[in-house]
Amino acid sequence: MIRERVGKKTSILGVMYPRSSGLWFACGRTKSLEYGKRVHAHISKRKLDRDLILGNNLISMYVKCGSISRARQVFNTMLERDVVSWTAMIAGVAKQRDVKGAFEAFQQMQQEGLKPNVITFMSILNACACPAALEKGRHIHSLIVETGADSDVSVLNALISMYSRCNSIVDARQIFNGMCKRNVVSWNAMMAGYITQGNEVSARQVFDRMHQRDVFSWTTLISVYWKCGSKEDACQVFNQMPVRNVVSWTAMISGSAQQGYAEDALDLFQQMQQEGVKPNKVTFISVLNACASLSALEEGKKLHDLIVKAGLQPDVSVGNALISMYSKCGSLDEASKVFHRMAHRDVVSWNAMISGNAHHGHCHEALDLFEQMQLEGVRPDKVTFIAVLQACSHAGFIDLGRHYFCSMIQDYGIVQTGEHYGTMVDLVGRAGHLDEAEEILNKKPFQPGALELGALLSACRVHGAVEIAERAADSAFKLEPEKSGIYVMLANIYAAAGRWDGARNVRLLMEERGVKKEPGRSWIEVKNKVHSFVSEDQTHQQMEEIYAELARLTRQMKEAGYVPDTRFILHDVDPWQKEWVLCRHSERLAIAYGLISTPPGTPIRIFKNLRVCGDCHTATKFISKIVGREIVARDVSRFHHFKNGVCSCSDYW
Repeated sequence: MIRERVGKKTSILGVMYPRSSGLWFACGRTKSLEYGKRVHAHISKRKLDRDLILGNNLISMYVKCGSISRARQVFNTMLERDVVSWTAMIAGVAKQRDVKGAFEAFQQMQQEGLKPNVITFMSILNACACPAALEKGRHIHSLIVETGADSDVSVLNALISMYSRCNSIVDARQIFNGMCKRNVVSWNAMMAGYITQGNEVSARQVFDRMHQRDVFSWTTLISVYWKCGSKEDACQVFNQMPVRNVVSWTAMISGSAQQGYAEDALDLFQQMQQEGVKPNKVTFISVLNACASLSALEEGKKLHDLIVKAGLQPDVSVGNALISMYSKCGSLDEASKVFHRMAHRDVVSWNAMISGNAHHGHCHEALDLFEQMQLEGVRPDKVTFIAVLQACSHAGFIDLGRHYFCSMIQDYGIVQTGEHYGTMVDLVGRAGHLDEAEEILNKKPFQPGALELGALLSACRVHGAVEIAERAADSAFKLEPEKSGIYVMLANIYAAAGRWDGARNVRLLMEERGVKKEPGRSWIEVKNKVHSFVSEDQTHQQMEEIYAELARLTRQMKEAGYVPDTRFILHDVDPWQKEWVLCRHSERLAIAYGLISTPPGTPIRIFKNLRVCGDCHTATKFISKIVGREIVARDVSRFHHFKNGVCSCSDYW
């Protein structure tokens, strides 16, 4: 229980803590929100929650745990507030990217006669670090000069960062050039500003001018190169580093995973371990994301074991990454175990679990989780509603989807984004309400993007709506003429309708514009190694055995009643040629390799970068029954669990 304060210490739960530090910061560091709430409750019982120093520490603890609403409750009940109280609240609101709220708090603090300190200025500058807040940032800059805070190098560094993020690199450079004294953060902030603007030459010039380059500087350059999509430059800097620590390794792993080089990320992680560098929380999260991208379940399980040994599983962000990894690797049961074992769950945890259930076709469970989330007091965000709408779409819950779409703004004040509109178009379009799908886009308050138009085209492909598809494709071509997906979908729609001239014209248009079709690629993990296949692949060392297995399966499938659906072939060629191509699609090659490389009866998990072909979907149902195995296939839209000749999607996909 709480005992009395002694000197500058307070006894909480039977332990003595300094009033100005101690437990609050421990709760904040580990994000132990539940424990922090218990401590707060004990403090309130002893009527100590209005004490200035204790109140400030409570605010800081709640801010670090991400609970701004509770921080604000403490703040509002304080009888006395100082600059530390206000700065803690401003910092918390700034972390939520609430520019207006942070600025209002900053102004109110001044109205109460309190002068901002260096930390206050740095906190409010962080809130202003976006193009829309540039003028507010300029106003703060003028106050900094008036108060003499521009003599502090940390404040000047924050100004450089703010102007860079506001796309005002000239102002950032002016501050940098005027600094009497610079530290390594100053150089890194200027370098990052240039690369964020795409000016890699100037960034490299800044780097070359640095008199002292520590590991942090090299790592910053690696990170910004990755953000600009420059893999070669990032690798070059990494290889030139005289010393590499966990942060630099993590920057390379994270950049590789985020930019689509997931296999490279796994290789880097192995190299890092071989060099004896101990991974940290961010490293694990990055590698888990790479495993999720590749559906590398076995690698993910090994990482989970390492995370447990490192004592990191209680961390919320690590738990969230584990849920996402297991879900995307096709193991929803393991994802659920992680979720239910978490002592604290935030909105990201709930979103990951709702989305996982939706993508696996467990739509009732996804919507039940959504209701439970609200009962536990977790407020949904825009990502939550994307997952909820996807659950409705996969299950064909049209009326419920309409309800949630309207509820977003009416009940929660969440403005719909293009992804929400795209999911609604998919929901009603897939159900055959193509006129309504087109109307949704026409009534949209902002111009439809390629995502929404692609959803409409996908629905047109299912229902053979050529005219609507042509209108949608024309609009999409104007927005993203270089993206191959729209061309391919339109060509598929023409081909399925037997309009070969139309399909041929689309291919000619692609050639004229230099648009290359993204090749279908499928992956499968066998014995901790990820194997990749493309259609009609000849590169795998066991290709002869794979094609022999495919031939055997095709014979058995036909005996069981399988008839190839050649509508999914874009070229007007002989039927036997169409059938030959279908049988060599990448997902079938991956499945065949899995069958010859894994023990009988074990599940097979594959991942494809495009939607599963309709004929391959039918074929996989036959294969699952013939071989007596569950086959889990993940495509860009959802998971398909094939078992005993039936798919979990009930052929509604």
